[in-house]
Order: sequence, then structure tokens, then C-alpha cells
Amino acid sequence: MLKKINAWLHLWLGLASGIVVFIVSITGCVLVFEQELKSLTRPWSHAKRVNNEAYLPPSQIAGRLKTALPGRETHSIWYYGHEQAAKVTIDADSMVFVNPYTAEVQAIVAGDDFFHFILDGHVGVWIEGEVGHQIVAWATLIFFILLVTGLILWWPKKWTKSEKKKAFSIKWKAKFRRVNYDLHNVLGFYSLILAMILILTGLIMGFAWINDGVYWLASGGSEPAKRISSFSDTTQIITPDSIPAVDRAFRKGLEEIAVYNKDAIIVGFPDEPKDAIYICTDMDRGAWRDVYLDQYTLAALPSSAVQVDNLKFADWLRRNNYGLHVGAIGNMPTKIIYFIASLVCASLPVTGFFVWWGKRKKTKRVKRLIPLHYDS
Repeated sequence: MLKKINAWLHLWLGLASGIVVFIVSITGCVLVFEQELKSLTRPWSHAKRVNNEAYLPPSQIAGRLKTALPGRETHSIWYYGHEQAAKVTIDADSMVFVNPYTAEVQAIVAGDDFFHFILDGHVGVWIEGEVGHQIVAWATLIFFILLVTGLILWWPKKWTKSEKKKAFSIKWKAKFRRVNYDLHNVLGFYSLILAMILILTGLIMGFAWINDGVYWLASGGSEPAKRISSFSDTTQIITPDSIPAVDRAFRKGLEEIAVYNKDAIIVGFPDEPKDAIYICTDMDRGAWRDVYLDQYTLAALPSSAVQVDNLKFADWLRRNNYGLHVGAIGNMPTKIIYFIASLVCASLPVTGFFVWWGKRKKTKRVKRLIPLHYDS
């Protein structure tokens, strides 16, 4: 009875979520190599560095952009690393890519480019707002149930040599139905662990209660620290400095705060005297560190994140959840493995549909062959 319920759940939950799982998985394949693909397809995202030039500080880039783009205010500058163009966010829907050594504008790119389109499909199946996000979140939760029920269906009744061969290998020389069944059954098993990682990290981003629950388990029953807002102390009397505060924060981020990937940093421009200067450092393997500095003293404010090496396990897990989800945690080797796992996940709804369709047609044929008896 339990086996029948398990098979019923696997079938109908699979049919109900199949299209969404396919879209999320196939777009995930593209997003795994998003940065590499952008580097190949966007020649203007590179910037030649001559004689080990230093970056222009944020205030100089912002000042030169005022001349190039009159009437536009700079909100933040993303320095991706040497030989890479810097991305500038302005008060418009477009992003500006500039040479970080000369501030020359290399490209102005609309926010809704190809990769934004792929991301919209991955997080919301191209349905705007919370509805699309919820569809993806619940489909991901269903996919988790499918993996569990699928493992139960895969489990051999007896661990004989023939049963083990059937469970662990694909019979390529067989007919389509058998090959398709093996692709669904065997590849589903081999990708199980990675698929679970993809699903659980996705669920952490999709449901607040799962995020909090995982943190509670990983920390041994603790709750995450509540977010606090920090502001610059406008009562401070500071001696005027010839170097703008945002430039000093930029240098401090690169030279004193950053531990990993010390050539990459994001710098935000404060809008009000009370605002903090935002910098983002340690952008490495899908993780990052948000730091807020008092714009008068450059002291790190309480809302600043702890350096990753000093985090407890639960906080480390939360900080690295995105890197675990996209495969960046181990750089290129894990990205390749994640790509294959995502491709297998995309194939499971397809092969599963053909398994169901084949059984459906077989059932219809059997019914037609059953002789009808009439009482005389």
C-alpha cells in the first residue's frame, strides 16, 4: 500500500511540477556560467591595463561621468578586478561600463539583457512579482519530495548482481522505452546528492521559514542576529581632508578590510549626511562581505558583516548559500559538475513524462486485448 502511495505521489507531483522544474533547471545551466559567458560575449567588459595602472578612485570616475552623462547621478561603482571594466549604477534603468583607469565610457547596457531574461525565468518562470517566485519555490519543494519518492522507487528489491546492474547502469542497446527508463532511473540516482544541494540552497532563498529553520539546526537552536541600520555620526567635528570620504573608504576597503580577491570592490555613494558609506569586499566564490563605514570617521558601523573566516558554522552557511547554489564555491570544477547536475535535473521531467506516457499507452493496449464476455 505504501509503495503504491509513493508511486502515485511521484507520478502526479512530477506531472504537476514538470514544466517549472524543467525551466528552472535549464536556465540554471546557463546561469552557472553567467560570468564566463558575459566575458566572452561582451568585449566592452574588458579594460586594458597599461604599466600596472592603479584604479581611478570613485570620486574621479563619478566626476568624469557627470561630463559624459549630464544630469545623471552616480549611486555605486563596481570594480570587478584589473583588466575588467567597472560597472556604474546611475539614476536610470541602464548600467554604464567604464574603463577603471581612464573613466572612458565603454558601453551603456539596458537592465533587461539576455542574462536578466534567463534569471527572470529561473526565479519566477517569467511571471512578474511574488506569484512567479512562489510558483518556483513550491515547485522546488515538490521536486525535493520527488527525489525522496524517486529514491524509494529506485531502491532494488533484492541486491542481486542483475538488480544492481539494472539500478546502476544504462542499457544503451535496448529499445527507446528501456533506455528512457534507465536515463530517468539511473541518472536520477547519480545526481541525487547534487540535486539535493541545489534544491535545499534554492529553498533557503525561496522560503524564509526554511532559511530560519536551517539556521536554527546549524547553530544548535540559535536565531540569526537581527539586522540593524547604521548611520554616520553627524555630530563629529572632523578636520577637512583633501581626499573625499568615498575615496578614503575605497582605499580602506582594498588595503585594510578585504582579505580575499583584493582587486574587487563595490563602493556606494551616500545620499545624505547621516548615511553610511557602503562597500562590498571579499567577493570570492559566490560570497561577499557588506561593510558600512561612517563617512566622517571611516569607522566600521555595527551593521557591517563579520569577515568570513571568523563566522560560526551557521553564519558561514548562510553567507555561502548563494555560492553553494550556483557552484561557485569551488570555482570552475564545481561549476562544471553543477552544470551537469542541472542538465540531469532538466532531463528528469522529460524522461519521466515519457515513462508515464509509455505505461499509459501500454495500459490502453492491454484493455483492448481483453475479450468481452456476454451472458446469453
